[in-house]
Amino acid sequence: MMTATRTSTIASFHLVRYNSARAMRHMAFDRPLLRSAGGLLFWRLLGTGRGRAMSLGADLRRWALFAFWRAESDLEAFLRASPVAARWRTEAAESWHVRLIPVSWHGSWSGREPLAGPIARHDGEGSVAVLTRASIRPRRLVAFYRSVPPVDELLRRQDGCLASVGMGEWPLARQATFSLWRDREAVRAFAYRGEAHRRVIERVRAHDWYAEELFARFVPYRSEGAWDGVDPLR
Repeated sequence: MMTATRTSTIASFHLVRYNSARAMRHMAFDRPLLRSAGGLLFWRLLGTGRGRAMSLGADLRRWALFAFWRAESDLEAFLRASPVAARWRTEAAESWHVRLIPVSWHGSWSGREPLAGPIARHDGEGSVAVLTRASIRPRRLVAFYRSVPPVDELLRRQDGCLASVGMGEWPLARQATFSLWRDREAVRAFAYRGEAHRRVIERVRAHDWYAEELFARFVPYRSEGAWDGVDPLR
């Protein structure tokens, strides 16, 4: 794995699958519990799609949490004592969790920039986690979703992409992806040499599709559990 100089602030990503779509209720019930979690600086509960990229198809049994923590000890306390984490252990059919060292963050999320402070330095080798998020302008929704299938297919075939999931915090217009890559070169190959992805980026810039966007990169340094039956980082 990539080595990095640690900062006190860390991020985490949690992907949880339940046996029933009734798990949707947790999106409401978990919010007050997360608001009261000690050391939780920023968080978003996210529904997931059926594809690897942002898509219209929703998987109502699978949900994600992305979070920034003041320190790793705060995440440890959450995993040990929070009713949310307890339910992941007892009710989920499958769950996967990873700890992340922030490396870069460009853009904002609902007007906030959780990584305004120092960011870790790294040696540029080893596994990479990438988070992208966009708030799509309503008049660009049709064009955006027409562009998704080729990108989804490219991700499926992309050498070096270990896993990827499309997510949304609000139907249709606020979409995100979380992906894991073998190394930074694999991320570059997808971003700049994949024709489908390059075309979408050109259209995004030319036609101003997004009202807000971000790109963040992390070093994944500790994972546990399963994502579609395996831990993609092992």
